[in-house]
Amino acid sequence: MNMVSQWFRKTFSDTQVVLLVIVLILTALAATFFASMLAPAIAAVVVAFLLDGPIEWLKRKGMGSMPALVFVYLSFLFVSIITLLAVVPPLINQIGAFIQDSPAMAASLQTALMQLQERFPDMISEEQVQGLFSNIGNEIANLGPRILQYSVSGLTGAVAFVVYAVLVPVMVFFFLKDKDAILNWFGGFLPTDKPLLEQVWREITERAGDYARGKVYEILIVAVAAFVTYQVIGLRYATLLAVATGLSVLIPYFGAATVTFPVALVAYFQWGMGSEMLVAVGAYLVLQALDGNLLAPLLFSEVVKLHPNAIIIAILVFGGLWGLWGVFFAIPLATVANAIIRAWRERSAENDRLLTS
Repeated sequence: MNMVSQWFRKTFSDTQVVLLVIVLILTALAATFFASMLAPAIAAVVVAFLLDGPIEWLKRKGMGSMPALVFVYLSFLFVSIITLLAVVPPLINQIGAFIQDSPAMAASLQTALMQLQERFPDMISEEQVQGLFSNIGNEIANLGPRILQYSVSGLTGAVAFVVYAVLVPVMVFFFLKDKDAILNWFGGFLPTDKPLLEQVWREITERAGDYARGKVYEILIVAVAAFVTYQVIGLRYATLLAVATGLSVLIPYFGAATVTFPVALVAYFQWGMGSEMLVAVGAYLVLQALDGNLLAPLLFSEVVKLHPNAIIIAILVFGGLWGLWGVFFAIPLATVANAIIRAWRERSAENDRLLTS
């Protein structure tokens, strides 16, 4: 117990550490209790954070601050509108068609497994196959009421969509335009001498920010490449599967494995067990291999390397706390946590040296 009390006194006798802990606690409390209420503002902050990188890059190339801001902002609006018009309508149609075809897909998969069971009765029993597809049948039967429930609450979702579509772009513009004034306003509540907090903030804006922006580019590139590939080979639900393939890069290790099943299922339902199915699955695996071995290293060459277990734990923790946003920012948040721990240790080591000298 004395060891703990000594560590506590030594650590929190440093005002810089206390300041960092207070800021972290207040940020976590604000995100926990006010996230739903301030969702449009948080979304605007995230988008502004992602757009700030291209603006700074254009400024380094010699473009003025306001022209760079206007160019990047208008490009963001253009891409968003094109995406909504070109992707959302076919995506909704394909989701509906996929749901309608899902019972037939399940039946075809059941037939394939029954044939496999007949060929290899020692590997899988008929009762296991029947039990598996009984559960799948129940899920499909409950799919209709769930869709009806979502459609009933769709009016609320439509209102929220209008609010986001109007408020978020406006707030993004002013967050970008008045970034320095806003940061100075928040900084006015903090002491002028805050080197530890400034060190952590630089880590957030540089490494975590670069990762988040790179991940957006990765999702877009992979999704577009997947859509073109699926269209060329004639695979059904090309838009739906391309979106799923793009989003699969959000979750390292698990994302690619998870999306393999729907791609293989659609290909089997469309062509059966043949060369076309193998081409579709092979094309998907090639896309994932190119992403993992070529695209991702090019985009994230400057990002701090994290242990695979640290990445998995970060995805589980932050995804459980903040859903999709938590999954998206799991690795940058883990990078920030690593920066906080490293800065804390460096500060403690510096204090120890000052005490011994």
